[in-house]
Amino acid sequence: MITLTDKAREVVRSYLDQDESEFSALRIGITGGTPLAPDFELTLVGPDDIRESEQSVDVGDLTIVIEEDSRSRLEGATVDFVQRVNESGFEVSLAETNKTAGPVLEGPLAERVKSVLDAEINPAIASHGGTITLVGVEDTEIYLEMGGGCQGCAMSRMTLRQGVERMVRQAVPEVTVIHDVTDHSSGENPFFEGPTV
Repeated sequence: MITLTDKAREVVRSYLDQDESEFSALRIGITGGTPLAPDFELTLVGPDDIRESEQSVDVGDLTIVIEEDSRSRLEGATVDFVQRVNESGFEVSLAETNKTAGPVLEGPLAERVKSVLDAEINPAIASHGGTITLVGVEDTEIYLEMGGGCQGCAMSRMTLRQGVERMVRQAVPEVTVIHDVTDHSSGENPFFEGPTV
Protein backbone atom coordinates (compact mmCIF):
# COMPACT_ATOMS: atom_id res chain seq x y z
CA MET A 1 0.00 0.00 0.00
CA ILE A 2 1.30 3.46 -0.93
CA THR A 3 0.70 6.37 1.42
CA LEU A 4 0.26 9.98 0.34
CA THR A 5 0.87 12.73 2.88
CA ASP A 6 -1.89 15.30 3.33
CA LYS A 7 0.14 17.85 1.32
CA ALA A 8 0.77 15.42 -1.57
CA ARG A 9 -2.92 14.45 -1.63
CA GLU A 10 -3.94 18.12 -1.65
CA VAL A 11 -1.64 18.95 -4.59
CA VAL A 12 -2.71 15.91 -6.66
CA ARG A 13 -6.37 16.59 -5.90
CA SER A 14 -5.98 20.24 -7.02
CA TYR A 15 -4.72 19.09 -10.43
CA LEU A 16 -7.39 16.43 -10.84
CA ASP A 17 -10.19 18.82 -9.84
CA GLN A 18 -9.28 21.51 -12.37
CA ASP A 19 -12.03 22.34 -14.86
CA GLU A 20 -11.91 20.24 -18.01
CA SER A 21 -9.15 18.03 -16.62
CA GLU A 22 -8.86 14.80 -18.60
CA PHE A 23 -6.82 13.23 -15.79
CA SER A 24 -8.28 10.75 -13.32
CA ALA A 25 -5.29 9.02 -11.69
CA LEU A 26 -1.68 9.42 -10.57
CA ARG A 27 0.89 7.11 -12.17
CA ILE A 28 3.95 6.30 -10.04
CA GLY A 29 6.84 4.51 -11.72
CA ILE A 30 10.48 3.69 -11.22
CA THR A 31 12.36 5.00 -14.24
CA GLY A 32 15.96 4.11 -13.49
CA GLY A 33 18.55 5.29 -11.03
CA THR A 34 20.26 2.69 -8.90
CA PRO A 35 18.94 0.03 -6.52
CA LEU A 36 19.90 2.27 -3.58
CA ALA A 37 18.64 5.49 -5.16
CA PRO A 38 15.93 4.82 -7.75
CA ASP A 39 14.50 7.58 -9.93
CA PHE A 40 10.73 8.01 -9.71
CA GLU A 41 8.32 9.51 -12.18
CA LEU A 42 4.89 10.77 -11.19
CA THR A 43 2.44 11.58 -13.98
CA LEU A 44 -1.25 12.38 -14.12
CA VAL A 45 -3.09 10.05 -16.51
CA GLY A 46 -6.58 9.64 -17.91
CA PRO A 47 -8.57 6.40 -18.17
CA ASP A 48 -7.35 5.77 -21.74
CA ASP A 49 -3.69 6.15 -20.70
CA ILE A 50 -3.65 3.17 -18.32
CA ARG A 51 -1.69 0.26 -19.81
CA GLU A 52 -2.52 -3.43 -19.52
CA SER A 53 0.71 -3.95 -17.57
CA GLU A 54 -0.42 -1.46 -14.90
CA GLN A 55 -2.61 -1.95 -11.88
CA SER A 56 -4.94 0.66 -10.41
CA VAL A 57 -5.05 1.01 -6.64
CA ASP A 58 -7.46 3.22 -4.73
CA VAL A 59 -5.79 5.23 -1.98
CA GLY A 60 -8.61 7.03 -0.23
CA ASP A 61 -10.24 9.36 -2.75
CA LEU A 62 -7.39 8.99 -5.28
CA THR A 63 -6.51 6.32 -7.81
CA ILE A 64 -2.85 5.41 -8.21
CA VAL A 65 -1.57 3.49 -11.24
CA ILE A 66 1.55 1.31 -10.86
CA GLU A 67 3.46 -0.89 -13.29
CA GLU A 68 3.06 -4.50 -12.18
CA ASP A 69 6.84 -5.05 -12.02
CA SER A 70 7.29 -1.98 -9.72
CA ARG A 71 4.52 -2.90 -7.30
CA SER A 72 6.59 -4.90 -4.82
CA ARG A 73 9.31 -2.22 -4.77
CA LEU A 74 6.77 0.53 -4.08
CA GLU A 75 4.96 -1.43 -1.37
CA GLY A 76 4.89 0.72 1.78
CA ALA A 77 6.28 3.82 0.00
CA THR A 78 5.30 7.33 1.07
CA VAL A 79 4.67 10.15 -1.41
CA ASP A 80 5.12 13.69 -0.10
CA PHE A 81 5.09 17.13 -1.70
CA VAL A 82 8.08 19.13 -0.47
CA GLN A 83 8.95 22.79 -0.81
CA ARG A 84 12.54 23.87 -0.33
CA VAL A 85 14.34 27.13 -0.99
CA ASN A 86 15.09 26.48 -4.69
CA GLU A 87 12.75 23.63 -5.54
CA SER A 88 9.42 22.02 -4.93
CA GLY A 89 7.93 18.76 -6.06
CA PHE A 90 6.92 15.26 -5.17
CA GLU A 91 9.30 13.06 -3.22
CA VAL A 92 8.92 9.29 -2.90
CA SER A 93 10.41 7.50 0.11
CA LEU A 94 10.62 3.72 -0.07
CA ALA A 95 9.80 1.56 2.92
CA GLU A 96 12.92 0.48 4.87
CA THR A 97 12.49 -3.11 3.70
CA ASN A 98 12.69 -2.02 0.04
CA LYS A 99 15.66 0.37 0.27
CA THR A 100 18.63 -1.91 0.08
CA ALA A 101 17.52 -4.65 -2.29
CA GLY A 102 20.48 -5.63 -4.43
CA PRO A 103 23.89 -4.29 -3.37
CA VAL A 104 25.82 -5.86 -0.50
CA LEU A 105 28.64 -4.54 1.64
CA GLU A 106 31.03 -7.49 1.81
CA GLY A 107 33.61 -9.33 -0.24
CA PRO A 108 37.11 -8.59 -1.56
CA LEU A 109 36.05 -5.71 -3.82
CA ALA A 110 34.22 -3.99 -0.95
CA GLU A 111 37.22 -4.43 1.35
CA ARG A 112 39.61 -2.94 -1.20
CA VAL A 113 37.36 0.06 -1.87
CA LYS A 114 36.89 0.66 1.89
CA SER A 115 40.66 0.53 2.30
CA VAL A 116 41.17 3.25 -0.36
CA LEU A 117 38.46 5.39 1.21
CA ASP A 118 39.92 5.05 4.72
CA ALA A 119 43.60 5.44 3.81
CA GLU A 120 43.58 8.02 1.01
CA ILE A 121 40.26 9.71 0.31
CA ASN A 122 38.69 10.44 3.70
CA PRO A 123 41.89 11.92 5.20
CA ALA A 124 42.08 14.29 2.20
CA ILE A 125 38.49 15.54 2.48
CA ALA A 126 38.45 15.61 6.30
CA SER A 127 39.89 19.13 6.21
CA HIS A 128 36.63 20.20 4.56
CA GLY A 129 34.56 18.35 7.15
CA GLY A 130 33.55 15.69 4.63
CA THR A 131 33.36 11.91 4.56
CA ILE A 132 32.67 9.35 1.86
CA THR A 133 31.29 5.93 2.78
CA LEU A 134 30.87 2.76 0.74
CA VAL A 135 27.23 1.73 1.14
CA GLY A 136 26.97 -1.09 -1.39
CA VAL A 137 28.62 -3.25 -4.03
CA GLU A 138 26.81 -4.98 -6.89
CA ASP A 139 29.06 -7.01 -9.18
CA THR A 140 31.66 -4.42 -10.24
CA GLU A 141 29.53 -1.36 -9.45
CA ILE A 142 29.94 0.52 -6.18
CA TYR A 143 27.60 2.88 -4.32
CA LEU A 144 29.10 5.78 -2.36
CA GLU A 145 27.44 8.21 0.03
CA MET A 146 28.89 11.60 0.89
CA GLY A 147 28.44 13.09 4.34
CA GLY A 148 29.43 16.07 6.43
CA GLY A 149 30.71 19.00 4.39
CA CYS A 150 30.42 17.00 1.14
CA GLN A 151 26.67 16.46 1.46
CA GLY A 152 24.97 19.28 -0.42
CA CYS A 153 28.25 20.96 -1.36
CA ALA A 154 28.27 22.65 -4.77
CA MET A 155 31.65 21.04 -5.48
CA SER A 156 30.59 17.48 -4.56
CA ARG A 157 30.14 16.31 -8.15
CA MET A 158 33.63 17.53 -9.09
CA THR A 159 35.09 15.97 -5.94
CA LEU A 160 33.53 12.63 -6.83
CA ARG A 161 34.30 12.60 -10.56
CA GLN A 162 37.77 14.16 -10.63
CA GLY A 163 39.15 13.04 -7.30
CA VAL A 164 37.41 10.08 -5.68
CA GLU A 165 36.57 8.22 -8.89
CA ARG A 166 40.11 8.57 -10.24
CA MET A 167 41.68 7.34 -6.99
CA VAL A 168 39.30 4.39 -6.62
CA ARG A 169 39.76 3.27 -10.24
CA GLN A 170 43.53 3.54 -9.93
CA ALA A 171 43.63 1.39 -6.78
CA VAL A 172 40.76 -0.99 -7.70
CA PRO A 173 40.63 -1.21 -11.52
CA GLU A 174 37.84 -3.82 -11.44
CA VAL A 175 35.33 -1.11 -10.46
CA THR A 176 33.30 -0.29 -13.58
CA VAL A 177 30.68 2.17 -12.30
CA ILE A 178 30.60 4.48 -9.29
CA HIS A 179 27.17 5.66 -8.14
CA ASP A 180 26.65 8.65 -5.86
CA VAL A 181 23.58 7.82 -3.75
CA THR A 182 23.86 10.89 -1.51
CA ASP A 183 20.73 12.86 -0.71
CA HIS A 184 22.42 16.19 -1.42
CA SER A 185 19.19 18.14 -0.90
CA SER A 186 19.26 17.40 2.82
CA GLY A 187 22.86 18.56 3.36
CA GLU A 188 22.94 21.18 6.10
CA ASN A 189 26.63 22.02 6.46
CA PRO A 190 28.44 22.20 3.12
CA PHE A 191 32.03 23.45 3.27
CA PHE A 192 31.66 25.54 0.11
CA GLU A 193 28.80 28.00 0.11
CA GLY A 194 28.05 30.50 -2.57
CA PRO A 195 27.60 34.21 -1.92
CA THR A 196 24.46 35.22 -0.06
CA VAL A 197 22.18 37.72 -1.73
